[in-house]
Amino acid sequence: MSTNKKIKILIADDHPIIRKGLRQIINDEPDMEVVSEVSDGFDALEKLRKHKFDIAILDISMPKKTGVEILEQLKLERIKTRILILSVYSEEQYALRVIKTGAKGYLTKESAPDELVKAIRKIIEGETYISAIIAEKVLSDLIVDNRKLHQSLSNREYSVMILIAKGLTLKEMSYQLNINVKTISTYRKRIMDKMKMNSNAQLILYCQENKLL
Repeated sequence: MSTNKKIKILIADDHPIIRKGLRQIINDEPDMEVVSEVSDGFDALEKLRKHKFDIAILDISMPKKTGVEILEQLKLERIKTRILILSVYSEEQYALRVIKTGAKGYLTKESAPDELVKAIRKIIEGETYISAIIAEKVLSDLIVDNRKLHQSLSNREYSVMILIAKGLTLKEMSYQLNINVKTISTYRKRIMDKMKMNSNAQLILYCQENKLL
């Protein structure tokens, strides 16, 4: 890509240090430019509605709206901006889920700077960026129907399940997901019904056995 037509990028992350690091890595590339950055999911969605970006890099866990919720809303509104999800969570936890929801790539925050640049370039070329391990799981999913209990959960239910398994209180989950405690309790009941479980202990054991934590 010529230097006079730069890849325009939006960064959405609630940690200023992360945003600064991403901006530096991206702006060091002659054909890339961070044109906007925001600190929460609501502002990210508003920017994506009003402006045209080649790629948006979204943290999966942000105040007001999560990266997954933004993906779902973009699909509903038919906004075509390519999304790269950046997360502290391992690929085994979220990569397949966000790709199926519409993301074009998934990176953990432990990834090397050159991997971020590589992911952006691959996505711009129309491909999806995931690790070889996750690609193998996608292929396995297509060949064999090996659905597990957690695959029946909605994206919101899955997020609540992970937070329960991590030992967060109702109040902590309410703050992180920006929904009230009563709604969290409703999601927990749905999760337990779908997973055919009776206690948080069972849920924690399941998440550990399936390497979701």
